[in-house]
Amino acid sequence: MRGSGHNPFAPLHPAVAFTYLVVGAGFAMAAAHPVYAVLALAGATACSCCTRGSRATARQLPWLLGAIAVVTAANLLFVHEGESVLVRVGGMPLTCEALAYGLSSGAMLAAVLLWFQSYAACIDSAAAMELIGRFAPACSLAISQVMRLVPQFAGRGRTVLQTAAATSAAAPRTRRERTRDRLRTVSVLMGWGLEDSIVRADAMRARGYASGVRRTVYRRQRLTRTDIALIALIVLLAGVNAPLMGIACAQFSFYPTMPALIAWWGYLPYLALLAVAPALYVREWLLWRR
Repeated sequence: MRGSGHNPFAPLHPAVAFTYLVVGAGFAMAAAHPVYAVLALAGATACSCCTRGSRATARQLPWLLGAIAVVTAANLLFVHEGESVLVRVGGMPLTCEALAYGLSSGAMLAAVLLWFQSYAACIDSAAAMELIGRFAPACSLAISQVMRLVPQFAGRGRTVLQTAAATSAAAPRTRRERTRDRLRTVSVLMGWGLEDSIVRADAMRARGYASGVRRTVYRRQRLTRTDIALIALIVLLAGVNAPLMGIACAQFSFYPTMPALIAWWGYLPYLALLAVAPALYVREWLLWRR
């Protein structure tokens, strides 16, 4: 398992990070409630700071805020339901309910993206193979190949562009030449990738892949009592939060008018679930300071 800084899930079994991040992303997708949407975004940001670092998370905030703004503006302009009209533009009513729904949907989208970024920082190809390699070897192979080939494809693209840029005599001057240059780069990458796939297939066949023998994993880790306790805690908090979130979302509606938001104890279990990653980070930080 990889990560920058003191990744709180690095000393633990990959199943702990997988369970927590999948549960966090699942609740963020279902948070059709203003309070839960805000909590989901705050929890996803805190988890990203713990797993990826505060600087990496801060670099992602501008485009996340842009995504929230785009979702909010689209809902405000194209959905005209709601009774609280803020302003009329060309006869179209822009309502407070549409604005609130857009902000909530944008926060949910940003939270899900942050959860998946934390997943990419915690679960590498070796961890994915270890988690599901025995039960779904084809799926684990596909995941590991994608996680390996996508960065490789991007790196090779930069190499091709830098090589072409070094040849000043062949530098494109017009827009048509630049388009042709990009198409040539894509063609080179496709040929490079196809040739590499043949070599990789021969190497896998030579190593006995799909020969019927049970596959082993590169890195073996055993579940400890701490891992089992954390997984049980996450599952317990998820089981408690599922009906509470269902009740809150069923009783709240953005249209035609939004009910008043009230303080409710049902938010506390969700806060406890979101606090798992920061609590593990603080524990790791204290251990490193000893």
